[in-house]
Amino acid sequence: MPSFCVHLRRRVLRRYRQVPRTEADGAFNYSRASNRRGLLNSGVCGCCGPLRPRYKRLVDNIFPEDPKDGLSKSDMEKLTFYAVSAPEKLDRIGAYLAERLSRDVVRHRYGYVVIAMEALDQLLMACHSQSIKPFVESFLHMVAKLLESREPDLQVLGTNSFVKFANIEEDTPSYHRRYDFFVSQFSAMCHSTHEDPETRTRIRVAGIKGLQGVVRKTVNDELQAIIWEPQHMDKLIPSMLFNMQDSDDLDRAGHPSTPSGAGQDGEENPAALAESCFRELLGRAAYGNMNNAVRPVLVHLDNHHLWDPNEFAVSCFRIIMYSIQAQHSHHVIQQVLSHLDTHNKTTPRVRAGIVQVLLETVAIAAKGSVGPTVLEVFNTLLKHLRMSVDFELGESSRRNSSSSVSSGRAKESEERIVQNAIIQTIGFFGGNLPDYQRAEVMMFIMGKVPVYGTPCHTLDTVKIGHQGTKRIQTMLLSSLIMVTSGFKSKSMAAALPPPFLDPLFSISLMEDSELRQLVLEILHNIIDRHDNRAKLRGIRIIPNVAALKIKREKISKQDVAFMKKHGQQLYRHIYLGCKEEDNVHKNFELLFTTLAIMTIELANEEVVIDLIRLAIALQDMALASEENMPMFIRCGIMALVAAYLNFLSQMIANPPFCQHVSKVIELRNMDAPYLLPEHIFRDKCPLPESLDKEDRLLYFQTSNMAECLAGPGYNAERLSIPYVPQVTDEDRLTRRKSFVDTISLQVDIMSNSIPDKSQLAEEITFETLKKAIDTTGLEEQEREKRRQVMEKFQKAPFEEIAAHCESKANMLHDRLAQIFELTIRPPPSPSGVVSISAGHTQHQSVPVYEMKFPDLCVY
Repeated sequence: MPSFCVHLRRRVLRRYRQVPRTEADGAFNYSRASNRRGLLNSGVCGCCGPLRPRYKRLVDNIFPEDPKDGLSKSDMEKLTFYAVSAPEKLDRIGAYLAERLSRDVVRHRYGYVVIAMEALDQLLMACHSQSIKPFVESFLHMVAKLLESREPDLQVLGTNSFVKFANIEEDTPSYHRRYDFFVSQFSAMCHSTHEDPETRTRIRVAGIKGLQGVVRKTVNDELQAIIWEPQHMDKLIPSMLFNMQDSDDLDRAGHPSTPSGAGQDGEENPAALAESCFRELLGRAAYGNMNNAVRPVLVHLDNHHLWDPNEFAVSCFRIIMYSIQAQHSHHVIQQVLSHLDTHNKTTPRVRAGIVQVLLETVAIAAKGSVGPTVLEVFNTLLKHLRMSVDFELGESSRRNSSSSVSSGRAKESEERIVQNAIIQTIGFFGGNLPDYQRAEVMMFIMGKVPVYGTPCHTLDTVKIGHQGTKRIQTMLLSSLIMVTSGFKSKSMAAALPPPFLDPLFSISLMEDSELRQLVLEILHNIIDRHDNRAKLRGIRIIPNVAALKIKREKISKQDVAFMKKHGQQLYRHIYLGCKEEDNVHKNFELLFTTLAIMTIELANEEVVIDLIRLAIALQDMALASEENMPMFIRCGIMALVAAYLNFLSQMIANPPFCQHVSKVIELRNMDAPYLLPEHIFRDKCPLPESLDKEDRLLYFQTSNMAECLAGPGYNAERLSIPYVPQVTDEDRLTRRKSFVDTISLQVDIMSNSIPDKSQLAEEITFETLKKAIDTTGLEEQEREKRRQVMEKFQKAPFEEIAAHCESKANMLHDRLAQIFELTIRPPPSPSGVVSISAGHTQHQSVPVYEMKFPDLCVY
């Protein structure tokens, strides 16, 4: 027996020396050579092939002599059956395959590398047991070897194997497996810069597929939550965006129903595949991972200067908003807002690009749930609006002081782009909110509008000056127009609460026609609940109102109560708005539309009488010689009254009233066409030098209208009471001159210029005593005054009486508040009080036992 073994060993050595190391094609008969090496190394007991481990013999048999023949199917079936029958051998099979593959990679035997990976893939797909865990480690080790090589074919081969592994659902989680290397390697492949375009595309596609496999393998595994950490997201997200950025078609919409990565054409398109992977990653993001997923997007856009132009940035955030869950939208909005704060000093175009991205974001988020970020969005946008105005005014002042006029104007126009983008974002976001949230936003924006003289406006008008204040007022009111567009409130009291209505009307008294136009448009959006405004556009004599098919409903009790409380305030601002000297054609158009919408939405019998009294008061004001108004304004008021009374008479369907109005309009057409809207608002319309008060047929007469309205339903007797605007101190707050300013000015002068006692002393003479005794004239004056007061309280509407009493009470409370502020001092405290003497402050401590407390505080 020993001689036989020695003889056999000599024959093996002889034949081993005769076998060449390499063949013509560079391949090597690995199977036979390894068997012979096994015989040499196994000693006497292992010199025979059948004595080697079975799994090694089965693995060796799958490799053919010529690698071009491919994997031996029959031998592969035997190996698979053995692995399934003896799963405990899987780890050894994997280790042996890994050993052979590593040698083949080093020796550039790529044919056998392909065969080894194919065998690994088939074993991986066939074996599903708990013993597969060690085999997976060997498999990942082999994939890593292929990815580390510089050959594109091997990198693609390793990636495809990893993707197949990623699609396998494991029964038990892995506690120790990490994918850090694969994230780094696949990300590097996504940024491939290979010289050959086709090869570069293959490597990038493989890298994206690998990242997609990592995402699928890790995001559903709670033990692999580390993949969402910043160090991994900073590699994953930019790799996808880099390939999406290279796409020639940037007009792809981010709608979830039609992803651009679908279809066979998109499988080898890096941009489409990256977008599909990006959607999948964001769709799997949980609540706590949104910030880590969005932040790398913003950083990538910064590093590649993609905010100007911002088409790609807008496309990215559309994909983000449509891919994430709706309840996570506010995280994205917060990230964009904070990013805007960090770029508050960058170029205007960059800021405008970020704001436009925010517009797209909030436009999608407003349709769902945006959580508590509604007011935060508006607060941040208004802050940047103020900063943009500051930058614009600063550039304007520097431009005036320097010679660089062209660069200053360009900078100013760029700031206008930022401001318009902010306004558009505010309006669009507010316009898509539910009505209950929109009302809060309206209140919030109105609280930011600066109003002269008010103690609690949020913007410092001293620093930005009159021009900056007007600019901010115009932009905020423009955004309010967009927010209130389409706003439908069931009651006016909810839509126009006093905290919103009072500052809005204060702005309507500004000496700026543009601001007054914006206020009227806001009122139209809120009051017009049946969309009749388009039918009433343009001030004109409407021949047939019924042809307009105006939609209206019966006025509700809530709206009746609203008009009783705030009607006089509405009438007053219309009255004062008509007499402004800078009114233009558009102002009169908006005033006519305001009166018409109030008639449709808020008018009952009592309100109709009040509106007629208002129209008559406007006509009297235009005819009054005491009013220092241009002739165009007088004729414009006359045209406004004619157009409105023509509309009102047809709305209430009173034939006598319609006949009276039509008769006056016909006479004006013949004798005074400048008193009608079709003529006065035309270019170069001839104006008269004065209006003839004596020609009563050209004007609407109160007595004739009272006769027309006599009967059930209307209290025509109230038409004989002239309309007097409600007395308030709003005009003083808005820096306009009116009779209220005169009254307040007289009060201030009287209170501030009290004469001395020596001046109050009057010389007593016979004439003064006679005047004191003779009280006949005083009695007559007192009697007339009483009669007027009684008549007023008997015939005047309740709203005027209440307004008059309220104004007196307000003046009394203001005076008492001033007195209390001057007289009342804070109580003493043990910490001391502050006293001023000789220009120095002194703290005087008061002991507790010397303090006097009220009886209720002592026990």
